[in-house]
Amino acid sequence: MIDRRAPDFAARSSKGALSLAEFEGSWTLLFCHPASFTPVCTTEFIKLARRKSEFDALGVELLDLSVDSIYGHINWLEWIKGRMDVDVAKAYGMIDLSSRTSATMRACYFIDPEQIIQAIIHYPMYVGRSIDELLRVQKALIDTYQNDLSTPANWQPGDKYLKSSLDMEAIKSNDWLSAAIVDQLDG
Repeated sequence: MIDRRAPDFAARSSKGALSLAEFEGSWTLLFCHPASFTPVCTTEFIKLARRKSEFDALGVELLDLSVDSIYGHINWLEWIKGRMDVDVAKAYGMIDLSSRTSATMRACYFIDPEQIIQAIIHYPMYVGRSIDELLRVQKALIDTYQNDLSTPANWQPGDKYLKSSLDMEAIKSNDWLSAAIVDQLDG
């Protein structure tokens, strides 16, 4: 589903009705969790809540998906923006079809301002997400979005970038990697 338009949806949420289309024009991190009030989910939400201002500073909207009832979300965490039904979870491939339950996997969808899915990360139900990694991926996507840049292995915010494409002369040179390194974004 990477490089495809994110499936639109309309849903009731703990904050009222919403649709994905409302978030067009901004980056969106759509994430799902298997069930409310479970130990791993609770630790993830506490960490996300503590780091929400960092996503806000990047202009990233956070949307949560769970197949739990909407009433299970009310008063869990104030900043939860969304709750969708099983059909939406299936449209995004968040349901583990080999599972005996309809619980969603831990999945994250990084959606660009044109609502194209730029990255997807899936985790097994028993492994919690790294908020540092979610922020790192989000920053890399924002920085390289519509630029001819890539991030090298182990890239961290503040590190140098790579040109995504090089001319043939640079490729033929013995020092082609140096020709690919970019210190910072233009502008």
